Amino acid sequence: MYLKHINLLNYKNLRQVELEFVPGINCFVGLNGSGKTNLLDAIYYMSFCKSYFNPVDSQLICHGEDFFMIQAAYDIRGQEEEFYAGLKRSKKKQFKRNKKEYQRLSDHIGLIPLVMISPGDEGLITDGSEHRRKFIDGVISQLSRTYLQALLRYNRCLAQRNALIKHAGSNNLGLESQLEVWDEQLAILGNAIFQERSRFIGELEPVFLRYYQYISDSRESVSIQYDSHHHKGDIREQLIKNRNRDLALGYTTKGVHRDDLELMLGDNPVRRVGSQGQKKSFVMALKLAQYEFIAGHCGAAPLLLLDDMFDKLDDLRAGKLIELMGNNIFKQVFITDTQRTRLVEIVEKAGKDYCFFNVSEGSIISDL
Repeated sequence: MYLKHINLLNYKNLRQVELEFVPGINCFVGLNGSGKTNLLDAIYYMSFCKSYFNPVDSQLICHGEDFFMIQAAYDIRGQEEEFYAGLKRSKKKQFKRNKKEYQRLSDHIGLIPLVMISPGDEGLITDGSEHRRKFIDGVISQLSRTYLQALLRYNRCLAQRNALIKHAGSNNLGLESQLEVWDEQLAILGNAIFQERSRFIGELEPVFLRYYQYISDSRESVSIQYDSHHHKGDIREQLIKNRNRDLALGYTTKGVHRDDLELMLGDNPVRRVGSQGQKKSFVMALKLAQYEFIAGHCGAAPLLLLDDMFDKLDDLRAGKLIELMGNNIFKQVFITDTQRTRLVEIVEKAGKDYCFFNVSEGSIISDL
């Protein structure tokens, strides 16, 4: 599977862009703020029906314009398929496959597998647990529609339980029986989510360790550990035991919505003791393990988007990343950088088809 062609109108600072890509490595060179990352974000949008960086669709429309539009053509298992995404201000966005509009956007998720790695991904380490749960859920949801539906149902039940306990007054007549209904649903759905997350992390960790040791030249010991209330016993009993505490706080304190990944460098959290290079290597290894996991389960190599990945990497780690791009597991790759020389080194060592694009003030021109 690969992206053959993309046509953009008014997406962020990209007013009008039409590009043809190669199945190998596609390189975008330009100054910071020129539009390189916005192009990768548009490609990401066509896989997930949303921006990687901004959850508000209306803010993706170019300043002074009334709409944005993305058209993209992919080779999927030897067949060309066309996709369209568009949004007008104050209107509902449209998403189409071969000119037929989706009834549910969730039906599109997983059709065009993709992994993006960007400088902002350091939030996986430095931010709260929600960021790491989104990482886990984003991977599994690309492969399992059943998991995605269970997650959506869990979040709806959680919202109902939280609303119930938040607005519970002094007259709690019937409250216990209502909570029992939501506790039962959260336990059933939560157990299913927990089992899938456990399987995923069990498969991901050895691949992550392999990539990290390769990138760091085996200089450091790292690990990832799954932390969940479900490890501590029956979740329904925990929900019942903590009802008074939940009522006092006004929200549900137990469940998979509180899960986390402990990311360790030696015996300490990497967020506390890791250098910038170590943190970036950690995130890179996680994302490359994600790529391999998806490729192994969906039967097609995801698109790989690398946004400004050489910043803050020492020469050893940068060299290891360059070597990895020659691996046959990585098929179509999109890379941005401010320095052309580094990208030239990548494509020369990788031995794959490649093309270069020059990016300047929202304009992207193929460098033949």
